[in-house]
Amino acid sequence: MQTILGATGQIAVELARELRRTYTGDLRLVSRNPRKVNDTDTLVPADLLDARQAAAAVAGSSIVYFTAGLPPDTALWEAQFPVMLRNALEATRAAGAKFVYFDNTYMYPQDDRVLTEDAPFEPVGRKGRVRAAMASTVLQEMARGDIPVLIGRAPEFFGPGKTQSITNTLVIDALKAGKTARVPVRDDTRRTLIWTPDASRSLAALGNTPDAFGQSWHLPCDDDRLTYEQFVVLASEVFGVPPSYKVLGKWTMTAAGLVSKQVRELRELLPRYEKDNLFDSSKFKRRFPEFQVTSYRRGLELIRQEGMTP
Repeated sequence: MQTILGATGQIAVELARELRRTYTGDLRLVSRNPRKVNDTDTLVPADLLDARQAAAAVAGSSIVYFTAGLPPDTALWEAQFPVMLRNALEATRAAGAKFVYFDNTYMYPQDDRVLTEDAPFEPVGRKGRVRAAMASTVLQEMARGDIPVLIGRAPEFFGPGKTQSITNTLVIDALKAGKTARVPVRDDTRRTLIWTPDASRSLAALGNTPDAFGQSWHLPCDDDRLTYEQFVVLASEVFGVPPSYKVLGKWTMTAAGLVSKQVRELRELLPRYEKDNLFDSSKFKRRFPEFQVTSYRRGLELIRQEGMTP
C-alpha cells in the first residue's frame, strides 16, 4: 500500500496517476475531502492536524508521500504546516513505512548562485522560515534512521490542469485568454520551471527506488532556462497570439499588497525574480538517465491541446 497525504493538489493527482500506471494498484489517497484519481484508489478522509487521524490514515502503508499544501497565508503556514508534518512523520514511523517529502525552494538563497542539493538554507521571509524548519525536521528524521526518508524538491511549477503558480496565473492563463501577460519584477532573468507531471513522475520514481532514500533530490527540469521575455514569446507562438506582456515592478507589487492580501502574501518571493534562478537537477538525471524531461515548448503545446479538448 502506497499512501499520498494531501491528495487533492495537482502534484498529488499526477502522482496518483503515475503510481497506478507504473508501480502499484494498491493506492490510498488521504485528505480532508479526498477524490478518486484512479478507479482502484482507496479514499481515506483525515485531518493531518489530528495525530490520531493521521496515524489511522497511514497504518498499513509501505510508502507515504507528503504532498500536503495550504493556501498562501503566512499565519496559517506557521500554525499548521509543522503540526501536519510532525503528525505525518510520527504516523509513518509507527507504521514502519518509508517517507517521501515533497518540498519547494522557499528556504534557499534568493540570488543567482547555482542551487544544488547542498545549497544552504537562507530563507527570506516568514514562509521561507517555515519551509526551512520543515525541511530541517525531515533531515533530522533522515539522520535518525528509524525509517527510510527522502526529500524531493521542486522549483516553481508550470503545468496543465489546476497547476497553481505565478507563471501559470500571470503569464500562461493570460496569454491563453488573449490578454496581456504580466511578468513579476524583471523580464530578463532566467527562470527554472518544472512541468508539474514531471515533478510527480520523478517523485514516484524516487519513492520506488530503494537506494534513493537517505538523500535530498532536486526534481528534473529543462536546462534551457528561459527569461520571462523568451517564455512569453515562446508561449505566444504556441498559443497563436501576439507576444504581449508588461513588467510589474517590485514597487508596483509592493503597493498592490497594501490593498490585496493575495499580492501581499507573495511579496517575500519577489527577490527570486530579481536574479537568475539556477536550480540544478543533474543529480537526478545522472541517477535516472532514462527519465524524459518535458521541455518548455512541449509543456506549452500540451497546455494548448488541453484547452482544445471538448
